[in-house]
Amino acid sequence: MSIISVIIGSTREGRFSDQPANWIAQHLRQRDGVDVRLLDLRDFPMPFFDQPMPPAMPGRPPYSNEIVQKWTAAIAQSDGFVFVTPEYNYGTSAVLKNAIDWVYPEWNRKAAAFVSYGGSAGVRSVQQLRETAIELQLAPVRSAVHIPAAVLWAHFQGGDVGAGLAELAEPAAKMIDDLLWWTAALKTARTAA
Repeated sequence: MSIISVIIGSTREGRFSDQPANWIAQHLRQRDGVDVRLLDLRDFPMPFFDQPMPPAMPGRPPYSNEIVQKWTAAIAQSDGFVFVTPEYNYGTSAVLKNAIDWVYPEWNRKAAAFVSYGGSAGVRSVQQLRETAIELQLAPVRSAVHIPAAVLWAHFQGGDVGAGLAELAEPAAKMIDDLLWWTAALKTARTAA
């Protein structure tokens, strides 16, 4: 059984991100051998990273913040990730980047996939996250789900977004195929090491 954590990368009031997060989680739950967990950053209200040593530094002291400890444990338990990210000003949300930056070794050698939305369907935020993922020793898959702006606007106008998300079932399936393949391969390698 592989644990795939879907990370909800926005904490804004009236946010859209929980809808695609729940949608992709449903698709993941249809696959055999997958334990899907939703990690909502609202449940992990971490301060801005303020530690004297970066998480990647060998010999750093344990995290003293209780919320960061819970976040780190959730990341450590996961075998792969789907980051659901908005695009704000050509990048991901500050709250998601901060949550990522609190942790280092717990991300290493795991697979990552991306579901994005925004004015350009979130393409630029995913590009930024791919670079960050590589630095974290995550293996970002090529396939992604980019939700068109029209679906996001429907949400903000109180409309139904289900049909818009349903149109993305094919790219979602491809992304999940890739994510699960890499998750299995990396889990096998981590276990053997």
